[in-house]
Amino acid sequence: MAAITASMVGELRAKTDAPMMECKKALTEADGNMEKAEELLRIKLGNKAGKASSRITAEGVVAAYVAADAGAMIEVNCETDFVSKNDSFLALVNAAAKLIAEKNPADIAALGALAYEQDGFGPTLEDVRKGLIGKIGENMTFRRFKRFAGNGKLASYLHGTRIGVMVEFEGDDTAGKDVAMHIAAMKPVSISASDVPAELIEKERAVAAGKAEEDRKTAEAEGKKPQPADIVAKRIEGGVQKFLKEVSLHNQPFVKNDKQTVEQMLKAVNTTIKGFTLYVVGEGIEKKVDDFAAEVAAQVAAAKAAA
Repeated sequence: MAAITASMVGELRAKTDAPMMECKKALTEADGNMEKAEELLRIKLGNKAGKASSRITAEGVVAAYVAADAGAMIEVNCETDFVSKNDSFLALVNAAAKLIAEKNPADIAALGALAYEQDGFGPTLEDVRKGLIGKIGENMTFRRFKRFAGNGKLASYLHGTRIGVMVEFEGDDTAGKDVAMHIAAMKPVSISASDVPAELIEKERAVAAGKAEEDRKTAEAEGKKPQPADIVAKRIEGGVQKFLKEVSLHNQPFVKNDKQTVEQMLKAVNTTIKGFTLYVVGEGIEKKVDDFAAEVAAQVAAAKAAA
């Protein structure tokens, strides 16, 4: 029987994207014949992992892990909501969050290289990910993560598995947890108005200016006198200031008591928010929408052209 080397296993895995152990088993069964082993894998797995690896992963979960000296939050995506509830998938996600807190990987590649075994797959987290792709038949990807350490206490809040918040704070533990919950509900973009990114402010100013221009055109069309330029400028700036209050944490009405702002609540319990991170599953990922009627029409057209 031919000796099965690590390089042979690696070559087969690169070709098929199948789990490492499945590649080794196929090579053993094929007595080292690469083509036969590839055929055996396609029979057994249907080349699930290779086919799945290009598909869009806009579903998934956010997981958080907090230990005594560090914490982590991660978003892991999959293709369908059904898989986001799969026990093996959830075990992989939670293990990844813990590994981030404990091992402090530099990036997604370094995270995947960390030692981990699950469901008979391993010896790395990336091996387990690929193994589960083959087993479940659906693509899954580590999208983003953040590790927290050395910047005060940590409070996390998960709204189901689709929204996750991690707050770095000093002071009252209950207030820290409440603010995490508030952020999940109200989705601020910064702690204070002065921290709102300049590009968001300019975008809002452009919107306000556009609205003012539409009002001017409407007034002229109705034979009315447009507002003076200085009044228009004040309206635009007023719109920007309203926006800043709406998106900055300190200025938002506290969700558990809208008679006070978050900043007022924090001052009352001598608590300071030093930073926060908000993850929403699939945020910014363009989902594929299948148009089945168009797909059928395209197939019919192709069939006619071939006839």
